[in-house]
Formats: sequence, structure tokens, C-alpha cells
Amino acid sequence: MICRKVKANLADLLLDPGTVSAEVRNHIDQCAGCRAELDSLRATMQLMDTWQAPEPSPYFDSRMMARLREEQRAEPAGFWERIQARLLYGSNMHLRPMAAGALALLLIIGGGTYAGWMSSSTSSRPVRASAVVEDLKSLDENAQILQQLNALDENGQDNNSASPDNL
Repeated sequence: MICRKVKANLADLLLDPGTVSAEVRNHIDQCAGCRAELDSLRATMQLMDTWQAPEPSPYFDSRMMARLREEQRAEPAGFWERIQARLLYGSNMHLRPMAAGALALLLIIGGGTYAGWMSSSTSSRPVRASAVVEDLKSLDENAQILQQLNALDENGQDNNSASPDNL
């Protein structure tokens, strides 16, 4: 059997030996490393059983509360210390609306940027009209000029027909 699997069952062997399989027990009997680990765990458990917690002094609670009040009133040294103290020890309930607002703003900006990028990438260059269409547009725009030119041509022909050279 693998020692790693046996070491996972050492606590069960100490607390409830009936639940551990015979294969684990055989491995512990044969493997010196696992046996040493089990003996170390047993010694630790025996020390924990004999240890007694010391009795606190009669004024322990009042001194502890006074120190806690002092710590709560004291301002941390700098900006980063205040942020760290607020995140570690303070109530974070007031940060949730700010975080939600920041996330909403980020989504709006990101979504708008993405939508603008997508619309600019999907729309291709404007279709350019052919030369014939452009010429027709310019003729329509310059119709008055063409009428004046035609009038001059007609006047010029009338003057040419009335000239003495033609008679």
C-alpha cells in the first residue's frame, strides 16, 4: 500500500480504530516511517489531553473591550493602511453598491465600445458611384449654366446668319 494513502487514515486509526481496514494496519506494522508518524500523532494527542487552559484574570473582559474600543477609534497611519483595515476588519456592506455601480459602468463602457467597434467593422466603405452617374449628377447641378450656354449658342447662330458675309 502507498504511504500517502495510509497517512490520510492515521487520524481515523487514532480516533476510531474499528473503521480502518486491516490492510492499513498491516502497512503500519511493516513501514517504519508510517509507524513513526502514528507514534508522533499519538504523543501529540496525549499532550493535548493533559493540557489545561489557564484561567483568565477577572478583569480580562473589561480590558479586552477597552483595547478594542481604542483600536476602533484610532485612525490608521496612511491611505493604504485605512483601506486595508476597512477591508479586513470593517463591514464591507457599504462597498457592495459601489462595486455594483463600478461594474455597471464598466459593462456600459465596454458594451458601447464593443458595439461601436462591431458596427464600424461590419460597415464597409461607401459604395462609389460610376463615372456616368457622377456626370449626370453634375449636369443636373449645372442645368442653369447649360441653359445659358445654349442661349449664347442660339444668339451666336442668329448673329452669324444676319452678318453681311453670309449675304
